Amino acid sequence: MWLLDTNILSELRKGPRCDQGVEAWRRSVDPTSAYLSVIVIGEIRRGIESKRRRDSVSAEALGRWLDRLGTAYGDRILPIDLNIAEAWGRLNVPDPMPAVDGLLAATALVHDLTLVTRNISDVRRTGVRCLNPFHG
Repeated sequence: MWLLDTNILSELRKGPRCDQGVEAWRRSVDPTSAYLSVIVIGEIRRGIESKRRRDSVSAEALGRWLDRLGTAYGDRILPIDLNIAEAWGRLNVPDPMPAVDGLLAATALVHDLTLVTRNISDVRRTGVRCLNPFHG
């Protein structure tokens, strides 16, 4: 099973312009085996609100996309609970890592998921299973 990073969802949103490797990976997996973290939802919402300051039409379109993600993933959107918070705390010693990367890694570890991300170097030291599906 899979935990998708924000960069994977953003790439998949490109439709026909999506990276070939990411699209091939998407076609090869059961969609119900893919999960999101509430952290990813927050990152997308932050991007939408930032975009709204410059381009309200695009922000509204992105907001509708986020609503569809919420519906599509439903109970496969994982919260940050006590177990994840504890795992995140352990992952940050002795060397702290960015909160988002650490929380995604902790979520994947606690739920025994493979983190699908372009940014493997950001989480490699955590021991989490990772996959970078980007071509080349």
